[in-house]
Amino acid sequence: MAKKETYKIILSGGGTGGHIYPAIAIANELKSRFPDAKFLFVGAKDRMEMEKVPQAGYAIEGLCISGIQRKLTLKNLAFPFKLISSLWKARSIINAFKPDVAIGTGGFASGPLLYVAASKKIPSLIQEQNSYPGITNKLLSKKAKKICVAYDGLEQFFPKEKIIKTGNPVRQDLLEIDSKAVEAKNFFNLKHGKYTLLVLGGSLGAKRINELIEDELDFLDTLNVQIIWQCGKLYYQQYKIYNNTKNVQVHEFLNDMDFAYAAADIIISRAGASSVSELCIVGKPVIFIPSPNVAEDHQTKNAMAIVNNNAAMIIKEADLDVDFENKFSQLIASPEKQKELGVNMKKMALENATKEIVDEVEKLLK
Repeated sequence: MAKKETYKIILSGGGTGGHIYPAIAIANELKSRFPDAKFLFVGAKDRMEMEKVPQAGYAIEGLCISGIQRKLTLKNLAFPFKLISSLWKARSIINAFKPDVAIGTGGFASGPLLYVAASKKIPSLIQEQNSYPGITNKLLSKKAKKICVAYDGLEQFFPKEKIIKTGNPVRQDLLEIDSKAVEAKNFFNLKHGKYTLLVLGGSLGAKRINELIEDELDFLDTLNVQIIWQCGKLYYQQYKIYNNTKNVQVHEFLNDMDFAYAAADIIISRAGASSVSELCIVGKPVIFIPSPNVAEDHQTKNAMAIVNNNAAMIIKEADLDVDFENKFSQLIASPEKQKELGVNMKKMALENATKEIVDEVEKLLK
């Protein structure tokens, strides 16, 4: 342990749970190593990090920043002004806090914060979750000291000598889910010995996945499947009418993800980077339905990195009406296929990601 324990550590990551939870996991591991360290998060105002980070016990400051819309919109006209004001605010935050290291896990706010940190010679580390990085991290990589990644082949985007393959930080309670299956089914009041489908569309929800599940409730009922359906914050009011009908439970958000994963036999999920990393550790059969509405179609690339290792199935949104019933029926009818996918998925897990990332942060601090 280093003699100086009063390190000041600044972290930025947000916009979605996929950027927030890795940042919190890194902070928690750093706190366990340096109990006297001081932490400050920087997020985007009006985004979910402003709520989730304080819930995890950390202070957060908000920048007035948002991303560039890919369509021509009035919001894009405001972008340069928001960027300039965010750079000013980031500079004042860093001048006041005087961090020893800056850590970015992606999201709008990490751009201005890490840019200013680098300009002030504060060592910075980027944690890139996706198989295809966004424009912010590509720009930041020139000044960052270390870049922790979860996939192979990122030398085409980042300086090779800075890359360390660590995997993505995930919740540590997922490592023991195999022993929780019975407890988890009781927790959700599920029937034992009956197939359980877990449906995940991210914290806000996935419109097309929700429409699919609504359309297929009768079909899933004929297969005698019970469903834990996380429909997301944006869609809960619309879909809660199905709660406790046809073996369905509808949830706005699942706080007990370890139990949700433990109870599941098959999982339908988006292919955000953090979700993919969690699902590898969970090691259960997964059907990925990637969002086509993300930059560079990176969810499809994330999913294909798993599918190409015969560790999951994929159905594109455009093919759901034609393929879903066929593919789901085949999967549920073949315990061998389910086992094969689960075993191959588990082989791709990088379980020590958080510790390895924090090892790199510790080297920067010293």
